Amino acid sequence: MSALITPAELAALPDVSVLDVRWRLGGPPGVELYREGHLAGAVFCDVDADLAAPPGPAGRHPLPGAEEFQRAMRALGVSDGRPVVVYDDTGSTTAARAWWALRYFGHPSVRVLDGGLAAWAEAGLPVTKDEPEVAPGDFTARPGGMPTLTADEAAAVAAEGVLLDARAAERYRGEVEPVDPVAGHVPGAVSAPTTGNLDAGGRFLAPAVLRDRFAGLGVREGVPVGAYCGSGVTAAHEVLALELAGVPAALYVGSWSNWVADPARPVATG
Repeated sequence: MSALITPAELAALPDVSVLDVRWRLGGPPGVELYREGHLAGAVFCDVDADLAAPPGPAGRHPLPGAEEFQRAMRALGVSDGRPVVVYDDTGSTTAARAWWALRYFGHPSVRVLDGGLAAWAEAGLPVTKDEPEVAPGDFTARPGGMPTLTADEAAAVAAEGVLLDARAAERYRGEVEPVDPVAGHVPGAVSAPTTGNLDAGGRFLAPAVLRDRFAGLGVREGVPVGAYCGSGVTAAHEVLALELAGVPAALYVGSWSNWVADPARPVATG
């Protein structure tokens, strides 16, 4: 089963949990966007509160503990036996974090609405401002379902395999850094902005096209592959694109915000 789902396929599902994972770096809060209109039955999933632990040396969006994640997902109505579909309005860049987190904590059936809210609207399907009453779910968090990297492991992948930097190229080069205190990238990492995974309509490229893209960045069979970004959100999008291409990849959850928390770690620019 593909990690993606089309609007028509989602509309035909009889029993599904739908999570609206809209988020903006610097605001406005995603819940405000949700209240302006969302898929019927969808509940709002907060990237900061539901999909991450509080920020600190581990990064701006560190991995939440199993108990905390389980509690958050149950409150959103997520159950082990019910499929989950996640979506956003930014090319699935934040929905992918929900997909990855649910997969990491062991949910067996999670898919991303390809093209997000725009694709849903383009298909002529309705949106609503009604907020559903949510019955608590029974999801049980079982961590370890997706591979992760520590800072040291990310450095090893950069040296021995392919570590993809999912941020915009100018952040990779160190020309700008709008969020973190140090600009640049992990030495040896390869620039691979997530925008390159999508077509002009915000949908993922075909698997064969993605395979060619990643092959051009050095990804090949038998070589370890990892991904990072600023705080482990959009890097999940890279991991999703790699999965669509048939390539297993690990996520450096702490990402750049964790890397630069230790001034002893080296920084590359250019």
